[in-house]
Amino acid sequence: MDADMMLHFANFSTLVVCMVLKFPQIFVLIRAKSTTGVSLKSLLLELTGFIVFITYQMYYDYPPPTYLEYPILIAQDAILLLLILHYNGNLRHSLLFVGGWQLLTVQKWIIDLAMSLCTFISAGSKFAQLQCLWESKDSGQVSALSWGMATYTCLARVFTTVVTTGDMQVLVRFIVMTVLNGWVTAVVLYYRRKGVKQD
Repeated sequence: MDADMMLHFANFSTLVVCMVLKFPQIFVLIRAKSTTGVSLKSLLLELTGFIVFITYQMYYDYPPPTYLEYPILIAQDAILLLLILHYNGNLRHSLLFVGGWQLLTVQKWIIDLAMSLCTFISAGSKFAQLQCLWESKDSGQVSALSWGMATYTCLARVFTTVVTTGDMQVLVRFIVMTVLNGWVTAVVLYYRRKGVKQD
């Protein structure tokens, strides 16, 4: 398989996986009507990271196949946010996050600074989810499938970034996200097995 074909496969498979990436988590929350183990802080940080990232990619006119999945992920995160707020009885707070997207593109230095912080914001979202899991010691409402798919898509994006843009900030972000998504997946599976053994 040549590099061009591998690039197309990585872009296409990432888009397809991202089209359904959050569905397992959405279905788990709807079925359980509970958010135990799911971190609202993590979701808000992730959503912020997604918005910063897509804004950066669009600002610098990167090829759309390298970020096409982000509008889909943002929409799925918005649905998750509404579900979490609904099940926690805080749905009226959902409008607080709407807005701010266009503030990022006011000036070049703002988008560059935001992208510099994006890896920390996105890493913070994973650490917030890990903290929530460690505190609750319950991964029953957290979808290992969603986290596993996120690990794959970040790994695929490491490859596509190297081949297309070579942007070091973006590359570092995807390497860090691959490791942290894998860590969350492992912790979810650990608590799932631990819960099964206790039953």
